[in-house]
Amino acid sequence: MPFALWSILLAALLPLIWAGVAKAGSRVDNHKPREAMAQVSGYRQRANWAQQNAWEAFPTFAAAVLVGWGMHAPSAFLDAAAAVFIAARVAHGLLYLADQASLRSLSWLIGLLTVVAIFCKAGGLF
Repeated sequence: MPFALWSILLAALLPLIWAGVAKAGSRVDNHKPREAMAQVSGYRQRANWAQQNAWEAFPTFAAAVLVGWGMHAPSAFLDAAAAVFIAARVAHGLLYLADQASLRSLSWLIGLLTVVAIFCKAGGLF
């Protein structure tokens, strides 16, 4: 199976990693986890925000890869674009944890532009 398709799984796991960082070392009431996470601060709060943002980015990326694959976009392009997206999203989460807002926004933009590029390539626009 090509990396681009495996990257869908990787992108789906990223929010869980950030959630783990947000919850690690703290007592989270599993009866009300969202309420408990609303009370965290510092890097845990930023990790929770990274989790939320990763969930928001995931569907569009997964759709782009599946559309690209279904439209027979070159697999080398899809693999490279998927790698860029995953790297950008990992950087996004790490920059969220480090409270580096401007660089975090840049990594978010790189991820978004990668998704747009996949759709454009699938549509034959370049």
